[in-house]
Amino acid sequence: MIDELVRCGYSRCRAELPPPGPQGGRRRSFCRDTRWDGGRTCAQMARAERDALTSLGLDAGSGAFRIDADRLREHLDGLRGPLDELRGMLDAVNTRLDEVQRDAVAAVDTAHQQVAEADKARLAAEEQRDEAVARARRSAEAAEKAAADRADAVTRAQAAARQALEATEALGAARQAAEDASTARAAAEDRAGAADARAVAAQREAHDAGLTAREATGERDAARARAEDALAAAAAARDDAATSRAATAAAMADAAAARAAVEAAERALDDARARAAADAQQWERDRERLRAEVRRATERAEREAAEREAAEREAAQREAAQREAQQEVARRDAEQAAEAPRQLHPDDLAALVAAVRSTS
Repeated sequence: MIDELVRCGYSRCRAELPPPGPQGGRRRSFCRDTRWDGGRTCAQMARAERDALTSLGLDAGSGAFRIDADRLREHLDGLRGPLDELRGMLDAVNTRLDEVQRDAVAAVDTAHQQVAEADKARLAAEEQRDEAVARARRSAEAAEKAAADRADAVTRAQAAARQALEATEALGAARQAAEDASTARAAAEDRAGAADARAVAAQREAHDAGLTAREATGERDAARARAEDALAAAAAARDDAATSRAATAAAMADAAAARAAVEAAERALDDARARAAADAQQWERDRERLRAEVRRATERAEREAAEREAAEREAAQREAAQREAQQEVARRDAEQAAEAPRQLHPDDLAALVAAVRSTS
């Protein structure tokens, strides 16, 4: 019976082993005299090879499985395709990471620019608000000045009204004086008429006395004396009438002056009322304009605040999107790192390369 050919269990050696001696016994599995690098035997080299294959998952662990160099090369050739795919996937991931990083940097730059623009808009809005407040303050001061002018106009109007009232009272007094003068003139005219009548009577008596002078000198002298008295009384009556007429003219002049003063006071009162009404209308217009400016400034400040809040929200959303993108990239990296060992771990790949080099 021919014994089965047995070779060394180390894949690089595979030398034919001698059969057992005449006394029998267990066959050897490895060469006994062959030495490799470091003075290691075939059994030591096979054990190292088996450990490397076990780490790669190529050994069933039963000890009965063996693999030669050709099968290992075939397995390496089979791994070359997945390794190339893995390399392509890594390149694609790196490219995608670069794109995501560029997009994130661009988004951050855009967000920073928008924040800067929002800050600039906020500063401009604050300046406009300060200007509006200053204009409002100036308008308020103008309104206060208009109110003071209005109060002054009202005071002047009240003074003019008092003057008009005083003038009216003076007119009433002048009218009363004119009436008294008229009464006095009437009385003077009555007295003048009586004096004229007495003068006429005296002249008649004088004439009668002249007619009777021839009869009695004494009566003539008496008549002449009475005539002279009558003439003196007539002259006095005429003087009283002239004085009454002068007083009446003076009273009428005073009444005319009082009437002119009253008319001037009434015109001054009307002018003061018109100025007060114009000042009140101007003050009302200034107040409405001030309210409109304050309302516009408030609306503009609110609108700019809303725009600034919208810009801040957009910047926050972009930052959140950037963080989500970074988290997504990290998650993908984690997933790819978790999936990589199922295909080929770098440590296993290093062990495999070391095993291939040791077999070459």
